[in-house]
Amino acid sequence: MSEAVTFSNYINGEWVQGASGEVGESVNPARAKEVVGRFQKSTAEDLNQAVQSAATAQKKWRKLTGAARGAYLYKVADILEARTDEVAEVMTKEMGKTLPEAKGETARGVAILRYYAGEGMRKVGDVIPSTDAEAFMFTTRKALGVVGVITPWNFPVAIPIWKMAPALIYGNTVVLKPASEASITAAKVVECFAEAGFPEGVVNYITGSGSIIGQGLANHEQVDGVTFTGSDGVGQQVGQAVLARGGKYQLEMGGKNPVIVADDADLDLAVDATISGGLKSTGQKCTATSRVIVDQAVYETFKEKLVAKVSELKVGDGLDSDTWMGPSVSKGQLDTVLSYIEKGKEEGANLLFGGRRLEDGKLGDGYYVEPAIFDEVDTKMSIAQEEIFGPVLALIKVDGLEQAIEVANDTKFGLSASIFTTNIARMMTFIEDIDAGLVRINAESAGVELQAPFGGMKQSSSHSREQGTAAIEFFTEVKTVFIKG
Repeated sequence: MSEAVTFSNYINGEWVQGASGEVGESVNPARAKEVVGRFQKSTAEDLNQAVQSAATAQKKWRKLTGAARGAYLYKVADILEARTDEVAEVMTKEMGKTLPEAKGETARGVAILRYYAGEGMRKVGDVIPSTDAEAFMFTTRKALGVVGVITPWNFPVAIPIWKMAPALIYGNTVVLKPASEASITAAKVVECFAEAGFPEGVVNYITGSGSIIGQGLANHEQVDGVTFTGSDGVGQQVGQAVLARGGKYQLEMGGKNPVIVADDADLDLAVDATISGGLKSTGQKCTATSRVIVDQAVYETFKEKLVAKVSELKVGDGLDSDTWMGPSVSKGQLDTVLSYIEKGKEEGANLLFGGRRLEDGKLGDGYYVEPAIFDEVDTKMSIAQEEIFGPVLALIKVDGLEQAIEVANDTKFGLSASIFTTNIARMMTFIEDIDAGLVRINAESAGVELQAPFGGMKQSSSHSREQGTAAIEFFTEVKTVFIKG
């Protein structure tokens, strides 16, 4: 095995070591003794250099036309596309998702880059009639300035890109702080930006602890906006810090996403979608299915079909072609999942299937857990209320659609939700009454198309939206212009 590479920060167009000289290790969750790469444990001094370089570069970057900025994004897309296999393999080694999922995510990153490159040619304002016959009034938009980008480990290509690409196309410069567990994959993405020839300081990448670098971005007076995806607790801290100094913030946080299975549902479709939505990526998606709310008329049949299919899933190294589900991202995340499984049993839920740490043979080298299915779940139990971020499904029996929606809404989160039914009236009732920012009918709860707005309700979000044309609302500010002839 070759020696793991130590990656530097990328600041002002150069790869530079951190001031402390200390590095951290990113390990392979499938083989925990394997170091995928090392990253800088950066300091406040390093962060200040990154922010200063972004602030300096922004003055010229925002003066370019949208088409010129888009040309850079097209270049990044081409480079990332050419490096898909390399980036996807690093992603699988670093955070555990299967290689097909990693390639799909990388392809999505390419598509996002091209989408926003095209946005450089879209309108940025409107003409508004004035009551003054001799006046001309219109709106235009101004970039925020320097944007801090704080991203999680579960989508280490797609999420950084869906934040960075719109920020850049609208004239902002960025400082990216990825999660340490995905810092090597993020470095590979930034290499594509560097190879595309972005001007010095427009794109900056810095690694280190959340308490120093992440919170430092939130506190920094020269950071005009912060876009964050992660846990609700950390997100609230970030938002409060940015708000306190008058900055702009965007938070995408947790979910406890329900699937409702009505008595007229196509049960095979519902089972397949529940498994895909809840267990792919080892359940490590903010939109993953967590609660499965099933009408009592089909409950037993659905449960039987679900357990039978889940029992056939292959858990293993994401690089193996026959693996369906990979490991948890880290020992800490594995322990969290196992603790919730124990808590579910202690609080009275019935563990129908799975829930064991898998340690046989090569699995003993990694952070593997068997998918868990609970029934006899009460809505007030921890496994029905708290985000687990693992392959745990909680089955809840209900009597009719009204009770199903009531149960689905009984949580502090409101990110995504889906229903399986063939009845149009039920679909429309669900769409109207469900408290979720992403609503899906006869489809899994996870997933959103890149051209559509994405975000949650309640404590899942700060109530702004990412992706699609909605991204312009966060990354710019409106100017209203009145010209008197």
